[in-house]
Amino acid sequence: MSEHSDPSKKAADPEIEEGKFFAAVGYIFVLCLVPLILKKGNKFAAFHGKQGLVLLILEVAAAILKVVPVIGPVIATLAFVVFGILSLVGILKVLIGEYWEMPVVYDIARKINV
Repeated sequence: MSEHSDPSKKAADPEIEEGKFFAAVGYIFVLCLVPLILKKGNKFAAFHGKQGLVLLILEVAAAILKVVPVIGPVIATLAFVVFGILSLVGILKVLIGEYWEMPVVYDIARKINV
């Protein structure tokens, strides 16, 4: 059966398709600003860009924690691993065209107005 004749396949949302690249880039450290500046009218890109921005802020906070003797580097390393995993999952969700609400991160991100 051809992909085009399968009625279970829905047509891709043009806004998601247009924003996919920018949304995915938004999970790469400081590049979270790219979708927020270049595609702020695209809901999909802005949604993921805001979550990327929250992850960036948390990564900077974790980097600052590194100066705390003994426990700081341990906490920072664990935080970077968690944020890295969240970023990778975010990119995968973008590539399949999903609005994924990251635990905790989404609650902060939805309050951001750009």
